[in-house]
Amino acid sequence: MNLVVLFLTLGAICRVTRFITKDTLAAGIRVWVADRFGDDSRPTYLVTCDWCASIWVSSAAVPLAHLFGGTTCFRIAATILTLSYVTGVASNWLD
Repeated sequence: MNLVVLFLTLGAICRVTRFITKDTLAAGIRVWVADRFGDDSRPTYLVTCDWCASIWVSSAAVPLAHLFGGTTCFRIAATILTLSYVTGVASNWLD
């Protein structure tokens, strides 16, 4: 895995983790998990904790990056996710 693929994968992991744990669009998933397993359950903690969720997101992303990192489709998708994350961080920091 070269550095470009590594950093694009890192950005994609950050964005997907943020989506799962914080974004309003994924709130329904977090509410469903809390309703199903309880507010103080481990599954609920998993979908609300950045540190916890990122392990599982990384577990999926790294093998994909290893297998498909050289393909145009992977690089486009990872670039979109990375730029989305960087833009969100910059927006929060600048506001």
